[in-house]
Amino acid sequence: MAMPRPGDNHNFQGEQVFWSPSGPTPGFCHPHSEPSSCRPSQNISNTPPVQPFADAQFDIFDWHPYFQSCVRYFLDHAQYEGPIQALAAFVNIQLPFQKSSNPVLSSRANSPSGGGPGLSAAGFAAPGSSNRAAAAVGPGGAGLLGAFPSHISLLPYIRRLVATGFDFPAVLHGFFGDDWQRGIGQFHEQERRNYLFATKSNSWLDVKAAYDMGAEETIPFLKPLQNTTEKEIQAAEAAWSEWLAMQDW
Repeated sequence: MAMPRPGDNHNFQGEQVFWSPSGPTPGFCHPHSEPSSCRPSQNISNTPPVQPFADAQFDIFDWHPYFQSCVRYFLDHAQYEGPIQALAAFVNIQLPFQKSSNPVLSSRANSPSGGGPGLSAAGFAAPGSSNRAAAAVGPGGAGLLGAFPSHISLLPYIRRLVATGFDFPAVLHGFFGDDWQRGIGQFHEQERRNYLFATKSNSWLDVKAAYDMGAEETIPFLKPLQNTTEKEIQAAEAAWSEWLAMQDW
């Protein structure tokens, strides 16, 4: 089945990250977008499924191509864009190509002869680089990434955005592309619920420890869940009651 893929000509140069405790909420705003796209989408946050992944209409085989589209967009495009790099630095999480061991530069299989952007010592794409991804070459010209398409989990990035209050639709679109709602939307809703459960059942220190990712990627701050609605809280309470019943059986 041919699924739509994010456009390769997406331009992030005009995007901005808004940060204000009383003004616009954090998010990427496209200069040519409709005004409503620069504000938090109420349709996304206000209509979470009662139980993510448990919906009878959820088809895993229909979902998977959209998820793969999100992975491709994140690896081939988003991680090389300045706004994404800035936000990742702010919330202290390494992008795949910045990893000191086993960096992931592309969603595609890499060959030893592949060319690509030069990377600076800080792990960012060198200025003037035209290609977005290429093979990492080790001693003797051996490709570090092997001959198979790269795989990476998107959950750590979704979790970090949720816990730091940056999980707004425009930001998720910037990270994961046009298919983010169908590809990672269910994960996003479930991680919001997981964050609610974590804060309900643990102290601040325990929650922070749970959301740290090793010594180099500790979470710099925690923020209360953003844009919660009565419907989302009620669904979380129902799920929490089910969990308590599981504990008490």
